[in-house]
Amino acid sequence: MKSQQLGQTGVEVSSLCFGAMYIGTRNDEASSFRLLDQYVDAGGRFIDSANIYAHWIKGFRGGESEAVIGRWMKQRGNRSQVFITSKVGFGYGDIPKRLRASDIEEECNKSLRRFDTDVIDLYYTHVDDRETPLEESLEAFNRLVQAGKVRFIGASNYLAWRLEQAKWISETNKWAQFCCIQQHYTYLRLRPGMNVEPQIMVNDDLLDYVGSRDLTLLAYSVLQSGSYTRADRPFRVELQSADNEQRLATLRAIAGEIGATPNQVVLRWMLQRSIIPLIAASTEAQMQENLDALKFDLSDDQMQRLNTAGTN
Repeated sequence: MKSQQLGQTGVEVSSLCFGAMYIGTRNDEASSFRLLDQYVDAGGRFIDSANIYAHWIKGFRGGESEAVIGRWMKQRGNRSQVFITSKVGFGYGDIPKRLRASDIEEECNKSLRRFDTDVIDLYYTHVDDRETPLEESLEAFNRLVQAGKVRFIGASNYLAWRLEQAKWISETNKWAQFCCIQQHYTYLRLRPGMNVEPQIMVNDDLLDYVGSRDLTLLAYSVLQSGSYTRADRPFRVELQSADNEQRLATLRAIAGEIGATPNQVVLRWMLQRSIIPLIAASTEAQMQENLDALKFDLSDDQMQRLNTAGTN
């Protein structure tokens, strides 16, 4: 698997990141281990989790993903070979949705225990808390870095102007800075005037910003839970438009030209724009379909057609 640099950290990470949201919940431990093994056997080393995964599944409380990843790393003896992430900010159980310093530090300690490790490679703010001063949150993240509990920090679900505000605060105080932004992103465009709150989708403003600041962009919900390939899973209403019908037609045409699936073309389109897609899978066949996006390239003409479809 190819890799690319993570922001300005000097560290390279896998170009496909394994999104482990349902590891340990929808996927039981045995199938979770198989998917993790399959990803690593393909050369993947970048595994994404969060403290809340997946508390909304009936019978679970949150933290299951981290705990299963921790047991898998211990059983495989591969902690030093993988780059693990977690997030803090969204509420679960009796934990509120916020980024107070005490929340950040206490939740980090819980995640470390569940992972059964001494350090989290990348720790994200999962949501932008407008009620807590950025200074308080960023100072808490910096303390975690200084204590050796976290290597790097990132943001998720932030607008570009808030990232710039955070950058200024961190630079002024000589604190650790966000090296990346993880955001909801797919090939189809959000309909004007609509949103997907509490998530935030990538827009042109953010794309300009990350390019100018050398931040890595990671994309989640890339394949929209199978909507590109499954007739029984229509796209969310926020993505249904005449513009996107043209984009879908172009996507499917190019998939047919190269003998790939629409899912693979979406992933490849992102990879060739230096965006790191998060891939998820509930079966080994789905994982392999995602991994096979690494086996071909889109031509300049195909990239141009994908980029301009639906803009006329």
